[in-house]
Amino acid sequence: MATQASTGGGSDFLSNLGRIYGFYTGGFVAFVLLLAVLEIIGVPNKILGYLFVFFTLAVYAIIGVLSRTAQVSEYYVAGRSVPAFYNGMATGADWMSAASFVGMAGTLFLLGYDGLAWVLGWTGGFVLVSILIGPYLRKFGAYTVPDFLSFRYGGNFARGLGVIVLVACSFTYVTAQIYGTGIIASRFLGMQFELAVFAGLVGILVCSMLGGMRAVTWTQVAQYIVLIIAYLTPIVILSTKIYGMPIPQLTYGHAIADITAREQEMLANGLAAAASLKPHIQPFLSYSPLNFFAIILCMMVGTASLPHILMRYFTTPSVREARQSVAWSLLFIFLLYFSAPAYAAFSKLEVYTNIIGRDLSAIRPWLFNWGELGLIQICGKNAVNIDAVIAACKAVAGHPGVVRLQDFVINTDVIVLSTPEIAGLPYVISGLVAAGGLAAALSTADGLLLAIANALSHDVYYKMIDPNAPTARRLVIARVLLLIVALVAAATAATKPGDILAMVGWAFSLAMAGNFPALVMGVWWKRTTSAGAVCGIIAGFGLCLFYLVTTRYFPGAGVKYFGMTSLLNPVTGAPLVDIVKAMALPNAMESWPTLAHPLANKVGWFNLSNIACGLLGAPFGFAVIIIVSLLGRAPSREMQAYVDEIRKPRGRTVLEEKTT
Repeated sequence: MATQASTGGGSDFLSNLGRIYGFYTGGFVAFVLLLAVLEIIGVPNKILGYLFVFFTLAVYAIIGVLSRTAQVSEYYVAGRSVPAFYNGMATGADWMSAASFVGMAGTLFLLGYDGLAWVLGWTGGFVLVSILIGPYLRKFGAYTVPDFLSFRYGGNFARGLGVIVLVACSFTYVTAQIYGTGIIASRFLGMQFELAVFAGLVGILVCSMLGGMRAVTWTQVAQYIVLIIAYLTPIVILSTKIYGMPIPQLTYGHAIADITAREQEMLANGLAAAASLKPHIQPFLSYSPLNFFAIILCMMVGTASLPHILMRYFTTPSVREARQSVAWSLLFIFLLYFSAPAYAAFSKLEVYTNIIGRDLSAIRPWLFNWGELGLIQICGKNAVNIDAVIAACKAVAGHPGVVRLQDFVINTDVIVLSTPEIAGLPYVISGLVAAGGLAAALSTADGLLLAIANALSHDVYYKMIDPNAPTARRLVIARVLLLIVALVAAATAATKPGDILAMVGWAFSLAMAGNFPALVMGVWWKRTTSAGAVCGIIAGFGLCLFYLVTTRYFPGAGVKYFGMTSLLNPVTGAPLVDIVKAMALPNAMESWPTLAHPLANKVGWFNLSNIACGLLGAPFGFAVIIIVSLLGRAPSREMQAYVDEIRKPRGRTVLEEKTT
């Protein structure tokens, strides 16, 4: 593997991929079984946690180093030699971010039915990739999304706008992944969070720095194998343990019925207040119907517009394999997303059964591991130890001495990681899940960092600053920029920004508004002009960004100058905030307020939450592209012929020189 990987991913290496990853999978399963034996004979949990994290990081690092390259096409697009099956697996890992692996089940746990908006949107996006965009960008022969925008719309202005959209979408997203590695490393390595963030960063850099897209591709295949095993194992065990069937997707309905029964029981026994209990299967308790379907649409279209996802389809040998690759991507993503609702249901059932109603003096010690990190609270205080919990609950008037639902607060990011502990499973399962979460965060961070660094080095430096730069200098610039972007993202994550998970959702809306109209019209409407596309990107992306920034960071100005009103409670239809009273407060016009500000994220237009601002930006972008294009001269016949050629499933790659 080392020889082939270092000589350009030769045919022997590619023909033996099945054997190589088969041995890798077997080796990983054997490693997990070995740790299970070590746990049985009494090896401390902390040692097992270190072994899990360091072993998996070491394997990824070895693959990254063996895949080092000094060839531009290998660094940017893995030599366009990745078979569809493995590209689909790598795309699955690229897509399975910490938000998907760690946050998806947590969101479904917290929101119940309304959390399905994220599952439906993120999965459906790959259908749009397959039908509208992915194969055509592969036929074009680009290295980056701004590459396509520059060629199709003539010049560096469109390229520069593409880079701005790419960085805006990707930076907050990659910061969230590094934040995820920090949470996992701080819990399972016992490190301070701020240090754990940079420890995770080392793992990210060794995967991507030397080999670029080729190293990232083969590392992501390995990471997908780890994360899918880690995700499915706990719920297969729980499904078998509770219902006698090892297929959690089929026992999911039983779990839902048991949750509903337990909800009624908790209400009857005073263990839950009606105000704090959201029935798991009741829709539109957290999102209004408008925002529910707006999130589905924004996540779907945003998925089809994210540069680091679209880049994956530049690596296949042909257009046909790009299309097949999307189908494989859907299958590999389906395996996790089809399981996420079951994971959330089993987690909630375990919490309702094993935590709610438990005497305060009998709280299980694992809770304190998360409480020390500020991720689990009981009676309004961090659950750092038994004494702190008892003291906090004694301060609550009339507290019955047992954990009630309204007393218990768990961070959504902890649900997946803590479920094995909640259910009393062996520690080795917790370590396995942590390794899976780390693989998910690292794989997406690799893809995002590479997308940003490649855009800056290829589109800005090589295409706009120094077109005559030799290959060696281009790759040095790419690696230096990768390091700089990674350090800035890690420094941002170390501050624990409160909006980080919301920003992941914002990335999709920004990609939807900034990229989708220009990409779709560039492929499907020959009459689209350069002026139309440039104006459309500026208009759509600008409106979306304005809505995001104003509603979150300048809400007072939004109300006073732009006619924004309070968002409405999805259940009662009442305003979330009394605008008149809020605007009378001395801090009403405060800029960059904290989330505690009464207006932050609670105002807008049309009762539309800012996470779905792509619903404003994308239609506006399409409209501007169409109007401006019709007012100007049609593109040249040569350009229209290129567009025709891009849409043909066979034939030559439009930019032949890109493939060499």
